[in-house]
Amino acid sequence: MLEQKDVDKIKEAVEEFFEKMTTKTSNVEVSLLSEEERDVVNLSVNLEEPQILIGQGGQTLIEIQRLLRTVLNKKLQKSFYFNLDINGYKQQKIEYLKDMARSLADQVVLTKEEKILPPMSAYERRIIHAELAQRTDVATESRGDGIDRHVVVIPKQ
Repeated sequence: MLEQKDVDKIKEAVEEFFEKMTTKTSNVEVSLLSEEERDVVNLSVNLEEPQILIGQGGQTLIEIQRLLRTVLNKKLQKSFYFNLDINGYKQQKIEYLKDMARSLADQVVLTKEEKILPPMSAYERRIIHAELAQRTDVATESRGDGIDRHVVVIPKQ
């Protein structure tokens, strides 16, 4: 369980990390997700030039998050989930994926034909599955292997 002093240490370490990268940060915001889930830390960083640290399809952002989580877990001697977002990229991506999922599901219901989405990371596929899980008129499943794994939206009979 993380305490406020741990959150302060996380913020300090992240600011230092980005300073050492000679990246100008205009704002670093660290918050606990909720009082019940005190082992989940959301970190929002605003940069003047975020493109380099986000990378193609957010891949660099994912790797930076993995690196920071390892460093911070070791530094604090505690294990916690760490979610890094740079300039709101992840939040925008989540909203885009949810909108796309709903739109494709509506198309599937109208045409009664399955829709195959492009290959996605496990994280992105999970967002699609979760968004459409409550719908009774469509189902989703992941198909393919490795980097070719993708979601298929299927009409229910």
